[in-house]
Amino acid sequence: MMTEPITVLIVDDHQVVRQGVRAFLESQPDIAVVAEAESGEAAVQLAAEHAPDVVLMDLLMPGMDGITATQQVKQVSPRSQVIVLTSYHQDEHIFPAIRAGALSYLLKDTGPAELVEAVRKASRGEVTLHPRVAARLVQELHGARQDIANPVTTLSDRELDVLRLIADGLTNVAIAERLVISEKTVKSHVSNILGKLHLVDRTQAAVFAWREGVVRRDYKG
Repeated sequence: MMTEPITVLIVDDHQVVRQGVRAFLESQPDIAVVAEAESGEAAVQLAAEHAPDVVLMDLLMPGMDGITATQQVKQVSPRSQVIVLTSYHQDEHIFPAIRAGALSYLLKDTGPAELVEAVRKASRGEVTLHPRVAARLVQELHGARQDIANPVTTLSDRELDVLRLIADGLTNVAIAERLVISEKTVKSHVSNILGKLHLVDRTQAAVFAWREGVVRRDYKG
């Protein structure tokens, strides 16, 4: 009796990447690519429609990024296992992605055979991590940063300024105007803040700021 193939949704804003990944996945008799998405928004819609076994998720895309998309995919299709497939292995990408619900984290230098095996393992709920990512997670679990009692101390003065303004409800544009810096610089600071504090989004950052006393009730910005 033939078993049902593993269904896969490929999410990447580069068509050539999607085509390449699709080509070698579909060369496997036990894997079927059911859809492709070029944006986070499309990924969520297609995940809701197809409920794929596995979602291959790029992180940096125009509009909704892969971290937010991962969160929402897990909401609309809890059975889907997300494999991050990206070029980035910095803390500000790894930890938010895992917290958002990604099962596995691979880099785009992963070979075809390794990717196919990761898809098979993900369909069984088994984790696959790129060696660099695995090493970083192990360091974290082993308390490589135990000397840092409060994660707030990892933030620069400017990042603290941005965090306080996030907690105050300001948008990136408003923060840029307040601090007299570019919106792009603000986005970079926000990304660094989320990575250092291991948070997924601005809402979590605001809650953290209030909870940890970064912002006081009498704070006026």
